[in-house]
Amino acid sequence: MKLQASSIYKSFGAQDVLTNANLTVKNNEKIALVGRNGCGKTTLLKIICKQEEPDQGTVTTASGTKIGYLSQITFSDEERTVYEELLSVFDELTTLQSRLENQALLLETDHSQAQLDKYDMLQNRFEVLGGYDYEYELKNVFFHFQFEEKDLYKKLKEFSSGQRTRIGLVKLLLTKPDILLLDEPTNHLDIDSIEWLEGYIKHYPGAVILVSHDRMFLDHVVDEIVEIEFGKTMRFPGSYTHYVKAKEEYLEKNHEAFIRQQEEIARISALIEKFRYKKNKAAFAQSKIKYLDRMEKIEDIQTDTSAIKARFTSGRKGGKRVLEIENLQIGYDHPLSTVDLLVMKGDRLGIVGPNGIGKSTLIKTLMEKLPSLKGNFHFGHQCDIGYFDQDSAQITSSKTVLDTLWDEYPMIDQTQLRNTLASFLFTQEEVFKEVYNLSGGEKVRLALASLMLAHDNVLLLDEPTNHLDIPAKEALEKALEDYDGTIIFVSHDRMFLKKMANRIMEMGPESKVFNFGYEEYLDKKAHNLLTEASKETKRLAEETKEESGKSLSFQEEKVLKNRVAKLEKLLEEADADLEALRELRFEPEYYQDYRKMEELDAQIDDKHNEIAKLTQEWEEKMTLLEGEE
Repeated sequence: MKLQASSIYKSFGAQDVLTNANLTVKNNEKIALVGRNGCGKTTLLKIICKQEEPDQGTVTTASGTKIGYLSQITFSDEERTVYEELLSVFDELTTLQSRLENQALLLETDHSQAQLDKYDMLQNRFEVLGGYDYEYELKNVFFHFQFEEKDLYKKLKEFSSGQRTRIGLVKLLLTKPDILLLDEPTNHLDIDSIEWLEGYIKHYPGAVILVSHDRMFLDHVVDEIVEIEFGKTMRFPGSYTHYVKAKEEYLEKNHEAFIRQQEEIARISALIEKFRYKKNKAAFAQSKIKYLDRMEKIEDIQTDTSAIKARFTSGRKGGKRVLEIENLQIGYDHPLSTVDLLVMKGDRLGIVGPNGIGKSTLIKTLMEKLPSLKGNFHFGHQCDIGYFDQDSAQITSSKTVLDTLWDEYPMIDQTQLRNTLASFLFTQEEVFKEVYNLSGGEKVRLALASLMLAHDNVLLLDEPTNHLDIPAKEALEKALEDYDGTIIFVSHDRMFLKKMANRIMEMGPESKVFNFGYEEYLDKKAHNLLTEASKETKRLAEETKEESGKSLSFQEEKVLKNRVAKLEKLLEEADADLEALRELRFEPEYYQDYRKMEELDAQIDDKHNEIAKLTQEWEEKMTLLEGEE
């Protein structure tokens, strides 16, 4: 046994976080702690590595067991280069290497057997400790976390907090502790890095205990799930997917056993009451009483079933062609990617690619928060754009949750707002929490509640599942699956991509679009078939343009759209004029004067004709813009 945590109890103030948590690590198991945000997963990790002390309970480890925890990796001197920091992991090896080099110099003048034996001893030790591989290992791990060779020689202070976290993870992996503790290790990583980390952890020579909300990562890495719920732990063998099914079956069987036992208790209790006061049956009744006292009672285990109950809907239908992008260069001081794209109504476009290639930059450019470097894009007719970005979990405000939403939607009554907030798990007094006191997950839920109330027919989502626990992710997926609009989204959550995307755009210097979901994308990528698939997508996009009867240039379409907007304004004014003319029929000046009434009727007829003409032109222009629906 490597580690045993027994009967752990931990509270913070009046809140009991862990009430009876247990965890055993026997060999080189890969164990995931799962549960809702705030259930105590990180607290248990900190207790295991002695960053926190339990109020009750014990943690014991086998003699000499080394535990590594990411948050313990600190940089005492941020003036050091990354290479110097990572090389410190191999201090014993570098010292040994220096001794070996000095011994080799000594052998040039002293060829004695004693000096040769000493050199052999040092060389054997150096080889056993991996002396000929450590520099390769250092760079191999470092480069797989989205760094380049030049980054090794930069000072630590030059990196962002997210990059420093990744450097800390690299250092932790290089130390190779007997038990590796990881808290959300896939944060700040792109999909390629996550997939590499999966393989590394799966084949890690020690034990791993990790916390993650990445369901596919859990499926690919762990062989044990430890659930924390209501402060208690329950262990399930197998992957995350197996755990979900196993827990459901366990709860069902446990409830059935509870019902059967309650029926048996009721039956025996009835016998006791029937016979306990009869002399010849008193002994029988007493034996049944003792039997009930000795019976191990089955608890009807309850589980937390609270979940987001969101429903996203469109306020209006919108056009068939949602977004067209032509030779759009995005970036800041230099181009990151060039994008050509046609998005049709109902598409669920998942955007993937390495960090730094411009996924979020594209979304910000489409929202006109950043200027494009070159090219054009435009949204279709009557497209209402809803936007969720990565900053949604960083909002700070002294307003309450309720007031924040009310200020955005002042025309909605308090009852409807509170019902909406309740569907995002803000109930009772929680609606009066101040926003700056909310957790990251709560801020995301508040932002999503606001997005739902807007009833937009196009959603641009940048990492919408960040900070959400697994039940919240699954509820959001269900809400978006039923959504009747179009979704364009960036995500590193592969399960979310798998469930949501029916098209994939792979961003690179020249971005490529594929008319299939994420699973098929991965399969074709593994078999080097993406190039042909991208060509087929381009061909179909051209056919779509032809079939829709639209071969307009951007300038031509811009003119048409401006005319449509003008026609809609003219129609609105003409309808108002017609209504005003109709009202005049009830004025004495007109209904008492036959000639004036005739003139008024003629004006009304002219206005009807004007409206008919405007309507006909509007329909013709819309046909050119949209094609046949």
